[in-house]
Amino acid sequence: MPPVDACVYSLVGVHSDMISHAIPTRERIISAAAKLFYNEGIRSVSVDAVAEEAGVTKRTLYYHFASKDDLVGAYLEARDQPNLALFKRWYAETMGEPADKVQGIFRNLARAARHPKWKGCGFLRTSAELVNMPGHPAMKVGIEHKRRVEAWLRVTFEAAGIKTEAPQLARQIVLLLDGSFAVVLLHRDPTYMEAAGEAAGSLTRAATANANA
Repeated sequence: MPPVDACVYSLVGVHSDMISHAIPTRERIISAAAKLFYNEGIRSVSVDAVAEEAGVTKRTLYYHFASKDDLVGAYLEARDQPNLALFKRWYAETMGEPADKVQGIFRNLARAARHPKWKGCGFLRTSAELVNMPGHPAMKVGIEHKRRVEAWLRVTFEAAGIKTEAPQLARQIVLLLDGSFAVVLLHRDPTYMEAAGEAAGSLTRAATANANA
């Protein structure tokens, strides 16, 4: 299993010589940026480094992206739907009630976090680097991604019969997800993510019981 930013399926295992002719130039640049930004951070990676990794000239990179800020935003935007799809798949593949399925997301995240190249959530790490730039394109993409995750959870809970408490429960699960990303990255201990999953399961069971009362 590749290292998961679960917020992001990282492309850290893909080298530029493997992608140089397989995909269009714009996508190749984004793939190269994803590898470098996820591994090294936004600020420490130059446009020259991304161009070299992608196997293109800097002029070609700027033909596709107006600025480095634009490229950073595109890097996260490219991960938005794949990461949401990953959460949906983990939820769907976990057997049991909604509480079990929610806990399955955290269990899969903990498994991903045990990979030596896992470096947390790319959306959260990017927001930390750009905390003084709220108008940055990447900040806007990050906000929308987190909102989509929360909205998907809310709709999923409503479909499972948890009506009244669905909005609050969805927000609580998002807080547990993002909190576990931060704590596991700090301690390098995925059991914190598993503990967050147990808390998420308990909240979901309680909401399900209330809905069925």
